[in-house]
Amino acid sequence: MTQRHTDEVESLDPASRRVLERAEAEGIELIRFLYTDHGGVTRGKAASRSRLAERLRSGIGHTRAMMAMNMLDQLQDVPGMGPVGEVRIVPDPATFVPLPYAPGAAAMLSDLRNQDGTPWEACPRAFLRDAVSALAEAGYTLMAAFEPEFTLGRREPGDPVDRLVPIDDSLCYAAFGFDTVHDYTIRLVQALEAQGMRVEHVHPELGHGQQELSIRHAPPLRAADNHVLYRETVRGVALRMSMWASLAPKPIAEQAGNGAHLHLSLWDAEGRRELLSDGAGGLSETGRWFVGGLLAHLPALTALTCGTVNSFRRLAPRMWASSYVCYGPDNREAAVRVCSPLGSGVVNLELKPSDSSANPYLSLGAVIHAGLDGVRRRLDPGDPVEVDPDTLTEAERHRLGLRRLPASLDEALDALTADEMLMEALGPLRRTAYLAVKRSEAAAFAVQDEEFELFHHFRVF
Repeated sequence: MTQRHTDEVESLDPASRRVLERAEAEGIELIRFLYTDHGGVTRGKAASRSRLAERLRSGIGHTRAMMAMNMLDQLQDVPGMGPVGEVRIVPDPATFVPLPYAPGAAAMLSDLRNQDGTPWEACPRAFLRDAVSALAEAGYTLMAAFEPEFTLGRREPGDPVDRLVPIDDSLCYAAFGFDTVHDYTIRLVQALEAQGMRVEHVHPELGHGQQELSIRHAPPLRAADNHVLYRETVRGVALRMSMWASLAPKPIAEQAGNGAHLHLSLWDAEGRRELLSDGAGGLSETGRWFVGGLLAHLPALTALTCGTVNSFRRLAPRMWASSYVCYGPDNREAAVRVCSPLGSGVVNLELKPSDSSANPYLSLGAVIHAGLDGVRRRLDPGDPVEVDPDTLTEAERHRLGLRRLPASLDEALDALTADEMLMEALGPLRRTAYLAVKRSEAAAFAVQDEEFELFHHFRVF
């Protein structure tokens, strides 16, 4: 070990030194520094173990332009995101995990920082961190979990593009469905648990080859980090078993869509007292205001929580995915479901228009801003809806104020552009880049056929 290397190690904080020790002890050769872009794609660069001490401190250089890249790898013209200028991919050592499905590799979730070390205005993790800070300043904390579904199958050659063929034709919740994917599921559970994610439950879902596996809730930044690692693990384990897993909202047109319902609970500043519940299984006054904020901003939120063209194939009436702006107790066709408390008595909210093609940091951060806005402004969500809103007449929906969610990505982006609070929260650079990237995706897929859309979404997500 050279004197320079020794000095680099000694200059690191304790968490970073522990990363070095683990990489050495566990034979890690490459460490992936991961971030999620405006197209919802997880990207990154990898550092070798021999240079890890240096990279933990300096990060890895990265062109600003990558946050103007869409999911088709088409670079958009965004001021400040061209060929000139660089940011750093700076890893968070607290997120270090060896990757069980990729022996010799590990990963860390990363921030995008300016060269002086300050957060870059387009960093997704910084956006969520700022939302959490705003929540704390108001005297609240929050716990969150994504509830993802995915389709397990095989990627088979097609003409003109490949197609995803489900691994089985099991029925929803059918016991036989556990057996058909048993080996994969066991490996997946082991890989997730090895990365510190506690698996809550697993079952075969409605679509052929569709699986649901949920992990335990966590503070917001950890929940979003978990979801990035979850997506990578679901796909990585499948690839090493000669299969293909897709978390795309609608990878197969005629099959059920894959959601990633977002679950939330609100707590006091110390995290000791739950604030959504009225103590009798219903919503407290604060809980109603929080829901009011979600509903007020929901059309705009869908541009961030359901961020692809493919997302809007799933958000259709009578698909149990939600298609109207409403809430209700255990109503799985409501956009916001008030979940019945289990043994703990804690009420949590389930946001159903949410899927894994979204950037989880932007998605969860925007949801926090929306709910907090409702609490600050004491927004009344109105009466809960206790039926499928699509079974009501148009006149009944109008009387109840039930608006249809955006039916396309372009409609959702229009709603986001008109939402002053969310646009202000996103900030000038981030909102300009996000809208440019997403408008370009909407335009690109509008001139292509269904097969092209499905292929590129199941391939990427």
